[in-house]
Amino acid sequence: MKKKKINKRTKLHPVMSILFLILGVILLSGILSFFNFSFTYNKINTTRFEYVSTTESIINLFSLHGLKYIFANTVANFANFKVLSNLIIMLIGIGIIDSSGFLEMAIGLFTRKAKKKTVTFILILICLLSSISGDIPFLAIIPLSALIFKYGKRNPNIGIIASYAALTSGYGLSLFFTSIDSSLSSLTTLSAKMLDSTFSINSFCLILFMVVAILLFSIILTQITETIIVRKLPKYEFNEDDVKEFNPSKQELKGLILALFASIIYLIIIIYNIIPGLPLSGNLLSRSETLYIDKLFGLNSFFSNGFVFIITILFVILGLVYGIVTKKIKNNLDFIDSLGYSLNGIGKTLVYIFAGSALISIFKYSNIGNVIVAGFTNLISNSNFSGLALVILLFVSTIICTLFVPSSVTKWSIMSTSIVPTFLNAGMTAEFTQLVFRMGECVSLAITPLFAYFIIYLAYLERETQNKNKFGIGDAISYMIPYSVVTLFALLGLIILWYLIGIPLGINGYVFL
Repeated sequence: MKKKKINKRTKLHPVMSILFLILGVILLSGILSFFNFSFTYNKINTTRFEYVSTTESIINLFSLHGLKYIFANTVANFANFKVLSNLIIMLIGIGIIDSSGFLEMAIGLFTRKAKKKTVTFILILICLLSSISGDIPFLAIIPLSALIFKYGKRNPNIGIIASYAALTSGYGLSLFFTSIDSSLSSLTTLSAKMLDSTFSINSFCLILFMVVAILLFSIILTQITETIIVRKLPKYEFNEDDVKEFNPSKQELKGLILALFASIIYLIIIIYNIIPGLPLSGNLLSRSETLYIDKLFGLNSFFSNGFVFIITILFVILGLVYGIVTKKIKNNLDFIDSLGYSLNGIGKTLVYIFAGSALISIFKYSNIGNVIVAGFTNLISNSNFSGLALVILLFVSTIICTLFVPSSVTKWSIMSTSIVPTFLNAGMTAEFTQLVFRMGECVSLAITPLFAYFIIYLAYLERETQNKNKFGIGDAISYMIPYSVVTLFALLGLIILWYLIGIPLGINGYVFL
């Protein structure tokens, strides 16, 4: 008799893991609420310009009130989850550049003679530099990175992991102030003015530190990807169509050139409309803001609100022109079919987003994260630490807080009022304080399921994993751990180096007062 094969125990599906996390949040909120778990911190009253005592308490979800909230708001939270609508719009553009053959042609042409490590380095560098555009790169680069590696005859999950690691590790790294940095600077300035009414932050006050950090991270993240992640991932099996020899025709090269030419014209028009002061220019900027970064990426900016659509139109132009020239798109039916190409099989991704949006909204409503942040704020301000010990305490506290509250502005709105004066009284500048906070975020953002774009990373990782039974949410996090560990030591090392040497952080930006 033949012995029956015993099936290996499959891992818990990522969506089921998220559902168990939701159940855990509900139970935890009930327990913490029962013990009146809360913290009080000082907040600035902007009208009277004085400190006001504010208490953060747990909202009990393990109650009738909590259950009413969950049942009444889960669908609405999913429908209003910005990641969902932006991803769908972005995938429409990615669909046409993929189905028309433009993406495969461009990748094949530009990477056929490039070393594998060079392609990875360029992808990571682009991810690090793209932080200036906020959260949009998570929607565009993660799907594209999978295709870039797939057409480059490598496991697409390498691209997904490398891009997500770079985007999260470099979330606080930018040569110029981002919209998030601008919002944080407003809070920093308000807190600093409680002690120094003349304080202001220069937009380039951290540029020297950022240049060094971006170059260093481009190298070390590439090294981690090629030496650890590539070996950790299972072998990827390609079908015959995926491994066909790259041999472009004259018509395909012509299509590529014309598509790039059309896109350049489009980009010139867009760029002209975000430059202020020129005749009929600046139409996509917000008129109500003072700083240029706020005009560009502020809440009321036409450019910021329409950025996803602008990128989608760029992809449509590239794919459409290439498709027409190469006769991949012959009529309007082909055009419409190509727009929906990347949306094929998106059902599982929608399930992931639904579960992820529910987890994020329920945890946020429980207020557990804000209570934890308030607790660490009190710990730092009451620690009586000074010098390097105070710097390390803020850095480590931010790492922990980010696991529960990924939003930079939410955390800093609680922490800045107490932390900035504490650092000023210890002889360190407000801009250095904000820098330490931002660098701490970079360490743990990649490994928290509460970050909105973790679910996108998770969904695409599962989508490209060939043996689904061997994939779980723990695997997704484990791929990020080497990056987080190296990010921790690299950023802390840079901060300590700047502290000890005392060189400027950038233009009019210093460590000490």
